[in-house]
Amino acid sequence: MKYIQSAQNRQIKQWKKLLTKKERDKTGTFLVEGFHLVEEAIKADVALEIIVCEGGELPPHMDYGSISLTTVTPEIFRELSDTETPQGVLALCEAQKEVEELKGKQFLLIDAVQDPGNLGTMIRTADAAGMDGIIVGHGSVDIYNPKVIRSAQGSHFHLPVVRGALKEWMEKLLAKNIPIYGTSLENGQIYTEISPSPSFALLVGNEGSGVDPDLLQKTTKNLYIPLFGKSESLNVAVAAGILLYYMKA
Repeated sequence: MKYIQSAQNRQIKQWKKLLTKKERDKTGTFLVEGFHLVEEAIKADVALEIIVCEGGELPPHMDYGSISLTTVTPEIFRELSDTETPQGVLALCEAQKEVEELKGKQFLLIDAVQDPGNLGTMIRTADAAGMDGIIVGHGSVDIYNPKVIRSAQGSHFHLPVVRGALKEWMEKLLAKNIPIYGTSLENGQIYTEISPSPSFALLVGNEGSGVDPDLLQKTTKNLYIPLFGKSESLNVAVAAGILLYYMKA
């Protein structure tokens, strides 16, 4: 086990850079924090190194196998941490490889969602609903943003979460006869008017402006959830959850 006491250590400087999207994209790695997320990363075989704060202990049931361990001072750990109350354990993880095809018949497509909590919640919800994959379009918050990672609670490790141009992905899905349902209050129909299906893709959009109109023109149908109270809209993550579970066959 290594013990690092200097914040000027080259490895520490590198790990700190992973708090930025630029470095995460450059290296294909990211950090997860907390016992639960670290354990999920170990189970998924994507953890490359475990970083433990001085005095911090891994749970006795956690089997980290041959993964290397590094102990750092509490001061250094706080510099690496993105939480207010650190649990004293981080893992350096390998990001998912970019792919051009996805297996399966049920997908969630996300257009320009910018709130990390919303994106993470939708990844977690899609995982719980048994989706085969998630496609996050350009303009969305980084899927490896620390707040997204925490909100998703390990679901990044359970199903494919890919980034790319939604227009191109939609063309691929339609070519496989997978219907795509957009979400729109305009020119849409109440979601309960369609039947659950073993094959579908759900497209949800930006918190303020919704789905890009150009994408909505390429969908099979567009749906909306009726509002019975005085609220003008539903939170995008809540709406996605309602629709995914309704459409799931």
